[in-house]
Amino acid sequence: MWAWLAAAPHRPLLRLWAEAYTRSLVDPDGPWAGFARSTVEDWLDVLADCQSPAERDAPEGVVRRTPALAVLRGALLDLLATDDEERVTGAVRQQLAFLQGGEHTDE
Repeated sequence: MWAWLAAAPHRPLLRLWAEAYTRSLVDPDGPWAGFARSTVEDWLDVLADCQSPAERDAPEGVVRRTPALAVLRGALLDLLATDDEERVTGAVRQQLAFLQGGEHTDE
């Protein structure tokens, strides 16, 4: 998922996503009403596909997806602001390894 988010050709679309997300928060009754909430739900659904059925369907499953979403979304905003793909990708790999309970590797 991160490889797609970090791909330079997708940045214009993702900048539009960031703008819509922000407008949804600033003007909750405006034309982007509900966009921020629905995008969180969409991302959590995509991340659910990365979990085993037992984990995904357990009450704790969505709680375990939330830190992964926070890392990806925060890293995406950082990448859009800086275009520092190498640094941000390294941070994403490190945090996702931590969330999976493993050690960070550069592979």
